[in-house]
This record gives sequence, C-alpha cells and structure tokens, in this order.
Amino acid sequence: MASEDKPDEAAADDGMADWAEALLEQKATEPGDGHGGVLAGEAPKPFSSMPSGGDAPIHDINMVLDIPVQLSVELGRTKVPIKHILQLGQGSVVELDALAGEPMDVLVNGYLIAQGEVVVVNDKFGIRLTDVVTPSERLRRVSKG
Repeated sequence: MASEDKPDEAAADDGMADWAEALLEQKATEPGDGHGGVLAGEAPKPFSSMPSGGDAPIHDINMVLDIPVQLSVELGRTKVPIKHILQLGQGSVVELDALAGEPMDVLVNGYLIAQGEVVVVNDKFGIRLTDVVTPSERLRRVSKG
C-alpha cells in the first residue's frame, strides 16, 4: 500500500481525515439555524473513541521537539538573612555551599538531568557534562518530588 511506504504522510492524512469527519458530523447534528450546541443549552456529548481502535499517535515526537525549556546550571546555594541581602553591593562576595572543583548541577525546568564541570569556549562559559541522569532515574526523582 502507498500509506505503508510513507507513514508520516499517512499519519497527516489520517489527522486531516479525522478533522474533516468531525466537521461533517458537527454540521449534521447542528439544527438548521446553525446556533446549536452547548451554548444553546444542549448537554455536552462525550468524546467518542478514535476510529483506529483508540490507539493515539504516540510515535510522532516531532510535535514536542521545538518546545523551549529552561536549562540552567547551578553553581551553588546558600541561605542568608534579608538584612545581608540588603547590604550587598558591587564587589560583595556571597559564599555558597558548593566546594571548588565540585560538579555543578544541570537543571531543565528545575529538574536535575546531569552534572558537569565548567569550561571556557570562545570567551564564554560552558559546561562539559560528566554524568547524565538516566531517564528512569529522572522519572523516579520527579515522582518523589
């Protein structure tokens, strides 16, 4: 079959076919004046299962690859009273809990994904990853937190 040769096109065609089918179904169930549905006082209808037997298209990860996430590197942390923060000025030094040479945490949206060491690349700071958290460990940490 041609759809088996090109799975991406087949998935796109199925998606468009689903939309077209849904629009035709909506037009068929609307009253003649075109002002029906939930706003006219009808009870909402439950979603019907997909024609393919309920299998959602989970294979298309390309939909999420361009979503931006916040990646940050944490040098260290400390707790200080507000009065010390108000006294900070240019040249002040804040002591952190991390030791010099200790690996730094790499976080994505606040979740630890890796650790690494500081490097300089073209006069800019970077981080060389030394340890990456496995996906199963990431899920375990997220479920605990």
